[in-house]
Amino acid sequence: MPAALMMDRDAVAAFLDEAFPQIHHGGPGPVVESVGPMSATMRLPYHERHLRPGGTISGPAMMGLADVALYVAILGQIGPVALAVTTNLSFNFMRKPAPADLLAEARLLKLGRSLAVGEVLIRSQGQDDLVCHATGTYAIPPK
Repeated sequence: MPAALMMDRDAVAAFLDEAFPQIHHGGPGPVVESVGPMSATMRLPYHERHLRPGGTISGPAMMGLADVALYVAILGQIGPVALAVTTNLSFNFMRKPAPADLLAEARLLKLGRSLAVGEVLIRSQGQDDLVCHATGTYAIPPK
């Protein structure tokens, strides 16, 4: 059973704004929608800075969204640890995203003392089908 949340949605959003102010440069960045036990939901607002030729949301934009969604889920559990870092990410791009916001649902599968493992499901807003499935591992620094 996961421990009580160390940070709620507002605390995580404030921490991201303070520790990573560059996340919003050039247009809207990812938005923390919710933080729950071993989980988080993020939104990437549809914006031209996230598009690739052909007018679809780019793979790198989805990769960044998945990465930050896992990070937010971890922060909710362990608190404001800026140096928890990505050690592995794997992506399966499943279909072209619709021209809409992207929603990422992150779920931690394991949260240990030094590693966290999770998955992220990304959908276009208003769509049920996945556009991307990601798995990732984060290293958590010693206390």
